[in-house]
Amino acid sequence: MDKVVRAPAGAVADIPDAASLAVGGFGLSGVPNVLIAALYAQGATALSVVSNNCGVDGGGLGVLLAAGRIARVTGSYIGTNREFARQYLGGELEVELVPQGTLAERLRAGGCGIPAFYTPAGVGTQVADGGLPLRYGADGRVAVASPPKEVREFAGREHVLEHGITTDFALVRAWKGDRHGNLVFRRAARNFNPLAAMAGRVTVAEVEHLVEPGDLDPDGVHVPGVFVQRVVPLTPTQAVDKAIEKRTVRVEER
Repeated sequence: MDKVVRAPAGAVADIPDAASLAVGGFGLSGVPNVLIAALYAQGATALSVVSNNCGVDGGGLGVLLAAGRIARVTGSYIGTNREFARQYLGGELEVELVPQGTLAERLRAGGCGIPAFYTPAGVGTQVADGGLPLRYGADGRVAVASPPKEVREFAGREHVLEHGITTDFALVRAWKGDRHGNLVFRRAARNFNPLAAMAGRVTVAEVEHLVEPGDLDPDGVHVPGVFVQRVVPLTPTQAVDKAIEKRTVRVEER
């Protein structure tokens, strides 16, 4: 039951080329940066990543992206990551854009063993009708487009069929975790982390505070240990190393 792996390198050592990864985080909040850095050093490439976004230039998953290690992204937001946009529009990267709530539910469904579900989100758009650019060619034209999805009517309203997502591995960051893999997330860092943790067949969690079994209130556990296979305790320096994506300051009154 002791799932602690002290070295981040050892926790990601068996992630192979072309593996699929669910990665927690939203912007730069709750991103498993230590595990991403360890995976970068490990050298796995041609990865398929499922995450809300793909980090920023030089941060989060953007580190793997800039190194050419990611072949496919399933996500909701390209954002201000210029390298992400460049690779996508240049035909170097396949991207499946998914409505944010649908992406969250696809991860949750996969983790719960639900193969597919219907949602009204996307009906009447290219999400349902097909034609979203998955990959561009070198000439700027769409080389691969998304296929149409099944649409059915329930209670007089149309819904599109979406499939649950499971991945080979998941990388997440938690505020607290015990040796059995039970995880607690803090405030905004909770975001996609519990969903990613559920979707991975092998889930690796970096935790800011490692506690002993029994120290966590069972009612406060966000992800039970059954979903987590490896726990990597962070050093105090790693735990407090948190970037701010957009710094906003108040104008000083004079």
